[in-house]
Amino acid sequence: MTNGVLNSYDLIKKTNTESLFHIASAATSTEEIWNGKGNPVYPPAREELARHGISCEGKRAIQVTKQDYKTYDYLICMDAQNLRNLKRIIGEDKENKVSLLLDHAGRKGEAIADPWYTGDFKTTYRDVEEGCKALHDKIVKESGY
Repeated sequence: MTNGVLNSYDLIKKTNTESLFHIASAATSTEEIWNGKGNPVYPPAREELARHGISCEGKRAIQVTKQDYKTYDYLICMDAQNLRNLKRIIGEDKENKVSLLLDHAGRKGEAIADPWYTGDFKTTYRDVEEGCKALHDKIVKESGY
C-alpha cells in the first residue's frame, strides 16, 4: 500500500487539497516487519516512484491496527488478500469504510497487481495512480471543496 499513499500525497500537494486529507499506510501482514521494525520501500518500487518525482525517503512498513478503523474514514486495500487480512484485524466493517482502490475508479473488484510477483512496476504505478485520483476526486466532491 505504500505506493498508494505516496501517490496520494503527491496528488493532494499538486491539487492544494491537503486540508481535506490525513493519509497513512499500513501493512495487513507482518511480512515486512521484523523485530518490531518495518522494512523500507522495496528498491524497484522506490525507483519507479523516483521516476515520477515522488520520494519515499524514511518510509517504513507498519502494521494496521483495529484502532485504525475508528481513526480513518476510508481503509483502502490493493487486493483481495489485503481485504481479507484487514477484515480479520478490524472485524466487521459496519460503516462501509473498507474497499479496494480500483473500486473507486469504476473497476469494481479488480486488484492492483503486486509488482513483487509480476515485476511490472509501471502497470502497478499506473493503476495506483488511477485509483488514487478517482478516490481523491470523490472525497473532494463529497466535501464540497
